[in-house]
Amino acid sequence: MTSRDLPIVPAREGLSADCSRCAGLCCVAPAFAASADFAIDKPAGTPCRHLQDDFRCGIHDRLRPEGFPGCTVFDCFGAGQRITQQTFEGRSWRESPELAAAQFAVMPVMRQLHEVLWHLAEAATLPAAAALHPAVADARVETERMAGLGADELRALDVAAHRARVGALLQQVSDAVRAPAGPDRRGADLMGRDLRRTRLRAASLRGAYLIGADLRGTDLGTADLLGADLRAADLRGADLSACLFLTGPQLEAARGDAATLLPAGLRRPQHWA
Repeated sequence: MTSRDLPIVPAREGLSADCSRCAGLCCVAPAFAASADFAIDKPAGTPCRHLQDDFRCGIHDRLRPEGFPGCTVFDCFGAGQRITQQTFEGRSWRESPELAAAQFAVMPVMRQLHEVLWHLAEAATLPAAAALHPAVADARVETERMAGLGADELRALDVAAHRARVGALLQQVSDAVRAPAGPDRRGADLMGRDLRRTRLRAASLRGAYLIGADLRGTDLGTADLLGADLRAADLRGADLSACLFLTGPQLEAARGDAATLLPAGLRRPQHWA
């Protein structure tokens, strides 16, 4: 299969969670530790007490006030429904307990593959990286091939190596889009910093720790935010509209308002209101 065989579909079709087609995997597979993120302790592989018989969350519309903000910042990027409907052909851990271990083990692998697809879909739309679009398309085909593997093959997959290869490609895309590049702050510890007067336009902030940072009113231009930790970062009035590789979970973890400008395709978190 080559990039020419890639079906012409909306760039991020299937990369958003559809809980109605999932078996509540994110409510069962991971462990919760009672903290500021979760109101309860929950062992891995045990259903959350709020998971209903239809696999829906009983407090989905009030997760934050009920003490579960950690749930609001999680996004499976559509991995849950793909595992349920495709990998396991509609069967779930509830009616077929013998599948539980395999379904739960596949979940983090598929989620990573879908997150890779999310970023590659964005890379394919960036005109400044047009020369790299064939390589991006081929990477999407390969990632889709991996996501279509059976459960045993997915569990054995070296997803970290694939992420590293795609990450190198996305770095090339980032370099092309950000040229001339801004400051290189990859992995920088910027926790709690007042960055309102710091030059960050077109900066590389990959993996940077921006926890609690003050970015109010900041224009980040085409800054690369892949993997940046934005927990409690103050984005009120900030312009993120041209930023690269931003995701919904990053925004959910941050603070913003109606004046915060977001890239196309990303929704303003409800708790910003």
